[in-house]
Amino acid sequence: MKKHCVDLNKTGQFSGFFLDYIEGKEALRSFYTHLPKLESFKDAIAEKNFPDENRKLLHLTLHKQYSGLEISEEVSANFEAILSKKTFTVTTGHQLNLFTGPLYFIYKIVSTINLAKKLKEAYPEFNFVPVYWMATEDHDFDEINYFKLDGKKYQWSSGQTGAVGDFVLDDSFKAFLKETQFAPDVFKEAYQSSKTLGEAVRKYVNQLFGSHGLIVVDGHDAMLKSILKPVMKADIFDHSPFEKAQIASRKLEEMGYKSKIFPREINFFYLIKGLRERIERSKGGYQVVNTEIRFTSDELAAMIESNPERFSPNVVLRPLYQEMILPNLAYLGGPAEVVYWLQLKGVFDQFEIPFPVLLPRNFALILDGSVLKKLEQLGWEGADVFIDFDSWKKGFVARQAQVDFSMKAEKDALCQLFDTKGKEASALEKSLQSAFQAGKARSLKILDQLGSKLRKAEEKRLAVELNRAKAVLDFTAPGGSPQERVVNMMQFYLNNPELIEELLGCFDPLDFNMMVLEYA
Repeated sequence: MKKHCVDLNKTGQFSGFFLDYIEGKEALRSFYTHLPKLESFKDAIAEKNFPDENRKLLHLTLHKQYSGLEISEEVSANFEAILSKKTFTVTTGHQLNLFTGPLYFIYKIVSTINLAKKLKEAYPEFNFVPVYWMATEDHDFDEINYFKLDGKKYQWSSGQTGAVGDFVLDDSFKAFLKETQFAPDVFKEAYQSSKTLGEAVRKYVNQLFGSHGLIVVDGHDAMLKSILKPVMKADIFDHSPFEKAQIASRKLEEMGYKSKIFPREINFFYLIKGLRERIERSKGGYQVVNTEIRFTSDELAAMIESNPERFSPNVVLRPLYQEMILPNLAYLGGPAEVVYWLQLKGVFDQFEIPFPVLLPRNFALILDGSVLKKLEQLGWEGADVFIDFDSWKKGFVARQAQVDFSMKAEKDALCQLFDTKGKEASALEKSLQSAFQAGKARSLKILDQLGSKLRKAEEKRLAVELNRAKAVLDFTAPGGSPQERVVNMMQFYLNNPELIEELLGCFDPLDFNMMVLEYA
């Protein structure tokens, strides 16, 4: 792959909030601990005093979660390394999209693996383990039940409810799977050999990235959630995380930044098989929304002690949970993720948990041979693929036109004629000047109509070039959304099984640019 970079500011794909963060705007410094730089990890390492008992618990949990799964030497070595005080993790997380969903799922993990490698080079006395946090507790099935390939949407319809990681790969899934016979064996084997969606995702992620030591962590675990009990009590009974997050959100909004997440008084769901619903205060105690489940304060406190796995943190507290159970130094996320973490530093401070180095994942655009040929024919360079088609089209047609359809000279001459004659006529009768002005307006309208017809004729003449440009932009931004947020990895992986290795060779997790990747 050939690679060249484009400044994120020139892509039109990122919010000012996100760009201000990665550019280190001083006004945002109080909302995070470390600048997103390699040098920041020296302090992050010094601050991360991760308890030995938590390391042992994580080690035990990983062995349990990987039970029965074939693992690489690299993964096995990282399991054991977790027990060492010199070992730290770097983490990304994502939903359980079918067949990985959009490309950026892969980009997140590749960025995280490369960060671990880069840190090892910079700080060789320590170990760095890349982690994929598997969002098995998420219940928004509609967000993950499809993928798009070659412009077609492949979707699994299911009536199951609750945490998607527990969704059974039943007959409805097997019927869906028949539509994807083109899929690589790594996916088919994972889905066909698994009982649940969470099990299948772990298998194919392990198969794709296990040789690079990536560890998959499932937070839906009773042992791991036992560490979160103090947070559960503080949130449900005192609402203190809500207050801390609200303070930060208000400050950001006063600075002109829009909140990305909206804290609630209680930021936990009640989670059992087939159900993940919010917990709310009610008259005389607490209730689970959309159910008949009720608790007194004492009953809820007892359940936190006996069954912490039944409490699932929402987006406000999931980051804190992650940092409590992992010896983590950095989180790599997309633009929206990065900025919503900035609303949460007060929550971390409350529980005396170090705030990690916050890094954006790598951003990329892949161009294949057919698109590269069109770019050459158009005379475009890499940055040109981020233009707005309608704006480009307007300028291109004007520059290439054989006839000046703007008719500027003609309009100027016509205006001068009507203004001069109107002035002369007004000397005879004052009302005639208005008549000439009305005539000018009608004449200009006629010229505009004729100009529009000339422009359409020019567009017809230039149809080949316009269609070529439209095809390029449809490829780079299908439906107007960036390629990485729409297209599935199989778009390129099916013809290039070395895709992941090539991405690993191209990505630099500390280079905050859009990478344009070309391959024939």
